[in-house]
Amino acid sequence: MFPAPRADLLPNTAPYEDLPLVKPTGFREYDARWLFGPEINLLGVQALGLGLGTYIHELGQRKIVVGHDYRSYSASIKQALTLGLVSAGCEVLDIGLAVSPMAYFAQFDLDAPCVAMVTASHNENGWTGVKMGAQRPLTFGPDEMGRLKEIVLTGAWKEREGGILRRVPGVAERYIADVAGRVKLSRPLKVVAACGNGTAGAFAPQALRAMGVAELIEMDTQLDYTFPKYNPNPEDHVMLQAMAQRVRETGADVALGFDGDGDRCGVVDDEGEEIFADKIGLMLARDLSALHKDATFIVDVKSTGLFSTDEVLKSNGAKTVYWKTGHSYIKRKTAELGALAGFEKSGHFFFNAPFGRGYDDGLVAAAAILAMLDRNPGKKLSELKRALPVAYTSLTMSPHCGDEVKYGVVEGVVKEYEQLRAAGGTILGRKITDLITVNGVRVALEDGSWVLVRASSNKPEIVVVVESSRSEDDMRALFREEVKPRLAKRPEVGAYNQEI
Repeated sequence: MFPAPRADLLPNTAPYEDLPLVKPTGFREYDARWLFGPEINLLGVQALGLGLGTYIHELGQRKIVVGHDYRSYSASIKQALTLGLVSAGCEVLDIGLAVSPMAYFAQFDLDAPCVAMVTASHNENGWTGVKMGAQRPLTFGPDEMGRLKEIVLTGAWKEREGGILRRVPGVAERYIADVAGRVKLSRPLKVVAACGNGTAGAFAPQALRAMGVAELIEMDTQLDYTFPKYNPNPEDHVMLQAMAQRVRETGADVALGFDGDGDRCGVVDDEGEEIFADKIGLMLARDLSALHKDATFIVDVKSTGLFSTDEVLKSNGAKTVYWKTGHSYIKRKTAELGALAGFEKSGHFFFNAPFGRGYDDGLVAAAAILAMLDRNPGKKLSELKRALPVAYTSLTMSPHCGDEVKYGVVEGVVKEYEQLRAAGGTILGRKITDLITVNGVRVALEDGSWVLVRASSNKPEIVVVVESSRSEDDMRALFREEVKPRLAKRPEVGAYNQEI
């Protein structure tokens, strides 16, 4: 019998090699992530596979796609996970090196209901994790993750006969053909493809060329798991600055940046200016709502407030629903409401038919952006951006806060804002008009400005975003004079990854 996992083993000790190590905090709201070594070992990953296999049997399934990203240890993690899945009696379809949306595509391509993609996404080296699902195109949410955590940590898995591993070739080629078939460009475009030496570099250049990109400028597309220049994260300012510099050097029409597992897309326009994903989402919503009247769009609470006030969307009959941040949440809400698309500020884009299958895919997002440019001949991306109403939105700022305490900290902040509103208090002289509390607290002010404080779903951090309808200086003031001092009163909150 495989032993139940422990949370207190230390590397370089004899028990570490003989017992599974699984830190409980690695089970997050909609995926699982650990530091490989200090928080999970290979036997712990095998236990995770046993637990996942047991859970999908509870759901009446046994067929599961597995893939892995390009990190030095990801193939080993996948092998340990696969051993656990096979021991649980699963039919495992191994598609090899993949980006996450390729694994989601394989669920449809191979008629497999379940998926387990070994990736730590944009997290720094040292992290590992698994994105899981058992009902395509959805991935696990809190309920599923809670049940999986219970099975794994209590050792309540069931070993079964009949498990089998099949290695499946050709999925990458079919995936590239599928995403490339979503757009055929009719005008020449010069495009920078930035991959940060992550897994997307193995697939994005070929797909973009197949879409009809006239001149593709590859940027850090060679796979290198040391990530020698910057972490592949298109929400990170360092990567965006590098993309902007390449646009200015080459005169490109657009730069498209992909994260470590290829499910997100970041954008820099022809003037070398970064466009946050929520503003790109608004541009896409304007474009698509003209083709599909009365469309519904889902956006996360980190996204610009312009979705609810934009006159173009209103004239096209479009409806916007703000929902919880997190790819699993937005994906699920997009499917539940039959929305045309869902947009998340971190760069996850979700397109339902006829543009996609509902899961997040950086290359499908790239195809949608290129198609938008193709439908607007004579207009540059910078011109489409300037056509938007003005709003000044901050970077996503993330002060450190331990996984064990971050939700309590945010709960306290929510209560403070509720009390402030009830007392008729103001923020920098402005009344609070609304509180959205589906995910932390988004505090809407009378002039359309807002501030957001929420717990990160996948890292030991608090997430802070602010937006001003007035000016960049006012945006900075909302952070420096309102949110930062409020969080600074709490000793659990540490240093920020970046500030404005």
